[in-house]
Amino acid sequence: MRVLCFGSLNIDYTYSVPHFVARGETLSASARHIFCGGKGLNQSVALARAGLPVSLAGSIGEDGCFLLQALAGSGVDTSHVRVLPDVPTGHAIIQNDAGGDNCILVFGGANHHTDLAQAREVLACFGEGDVLCLQNEINALGDIIRLAKARGMRVVLTPAPMSQEIFSLPLELIDQLFCNEVEAGVLLRGEMDVLADPPAAAQALRARYGFGAVALTLGAGGSVYADGEQTLRQAACPAEVVDTTGAGDTFAGFFLAAKLEGKTPQEALLLGSAAASIAISRPGASPSIPTRAEVEAALR
Repeated sequence: MRVLCFGSLNIDYTYSVPHFVARGETLSASARHIFCGGKGLNQSVALARAGLPVSLAGSIGEDGCFLLQALAGSGVDTSHVRVLPDVPTGHAIIQNDAGGDNCILVFGGANHHTDLAQAREVLACFGEGDVLCLQNEINALGDIIRLAKARGMRVVLTPAPMSQEIFSLPLELIDQLFCNEVEAGVLLRGEMDVLADPPAAAQALRARYGFGAVALTLGAGGSVYADGEQTLRQAACPAEVVDTTGAGDTFAGFFLAAKLEGKTPQEALLLGSAAASIAISRPGASPSIPTRAEVEAALR
């Protein structure tokens, strides 16, 4: 069994601000940092640091080659990442406020240059029983999902950043969904209050779209897991919030690693929650992701 993340690689420009910029306002930032990011990169790093061998497929511009070095340092195979000339690497402008919350503007860049030829070339290297992790920061997702399922792969989707394009995807082919309460509300078309009954919302998502399983993250409210046999809850692990960027990707990576190792869903929820709690106590997206040893030490 092998794991492939087919997703985005971004350069994150992170600004520390007292509050999010309002319409018409000019605001001075107290600090700026440049980090490796993108949901595909983040989930790949989380899976690798959780102990799984993982490959990342995607596209960057020549300005993003340092991302490959950072990925290699975390043990991620980058042989399926294309470097495109004359195309900028995707990037994000991130505001971090005094409370640790974030506000993010994303430019797709090379992430939106995925084509059918690349998808076929990459997926030809994977097959029956392998796992494909997708997020909503690259194009051609529908083609990638169909090609992967035709090869017998299990497909995992994080529909973030949420957009109306999600509804055009073959969602009935998704084996595992990761989403937060906002994304769940959009998928349920506002027909129920997700925070009023998260377990019911998770099961409603399964019933509506046919997902094999749903993991719903709720920030300080913890997380919920639902499949055809059970619905489980997990409290959030306590943490001092510094930067919530990448917390969901960290949770997804560690949860999935635990499940693929044969852990129970409850054990996977706990591992994902503990990993995310460490991540939000540090600045940056991928740099904040802990190692498996750090997470297990925190749980002792």
